Amino acid sequence: MPVFRLQKEIVFPSPELAEDDGLLAVGGDLSEQRLLLAYSMGIFPWYSGDSPLLWWSPDPRLVLFPEDLKVSRSLKQTINKGVFAITMDTAFDKVISSCAHVKRKNEKGTWITDDMIEAYTRLHHSGYAHSVEAWFDGKLAGGLYGIALGSVFFGESMFSKKSNASKVAFVSLVQHLIRRKFTLIDCQITTGHLMGFGAREIPRSEFMKLLKAALKRPAGKGNWGQ
Repeated sequence: MPVFRLQKEIVFPSPELAEDDGLLAVGGDLSEQRLLLAYSMGIFPWYSGDSPLLWWSPDPRLVLFPEDLKVSRSLKQTINKGVFAITMDTAFDKVISSCAHVKRKNEKGTWITDDMIEAYTRLHHSGYAHSVEAWFDGKLAGGLYGIALGSVFFGESMFSKKSNASKVAFVSLVQHLIRRKFTLIDCQITTGHLMGFGAREIPRSEFMKLLKAALKRPAGKGNWGQ
């Protein structure tokens, strides 16, 4: 399949036309309108600072159905002890910056460029992007951020500065989504870490059907911390 080059017009080709590795298109921009269209079509941007803007729709897709969440006994103990204080949408800028700059094993550099930070911060101010923060002794110890549309949450990235901080934040997010009757969490790329929480791979065709159904629910924009 050819990789499509995007122009100024805000359109995307069908995800079914993606390469075997999920790469669908190159170019375009990170405007709010284009990003929201991309997510609504099961497409997301992922690229490094020295490459052009790349758009992906992998097959299979890693998803977590909120009710399938698995929490280990040790993590439950950490949660019950109240080691971390959890907040939502109170420090989005700090969370996304930390996701971009916290060093991870076997990773060089970051795919969260300055342009990405600016774009997702705009989405946060518009009520689409959300963060979950885990605090320890008044300091940000971990967290995550993503996009909410309809009844689906598109997870983008998470970080930890203290053991289990991001895990507690993730469990808190899922519990919050269950209360809000979300039906799907898009985990995008398969990782053992997320599969340990109960995430599983499904065919892209199935993901697209679930996404279409989830988007029929009006997006509940706004600050989740209020």
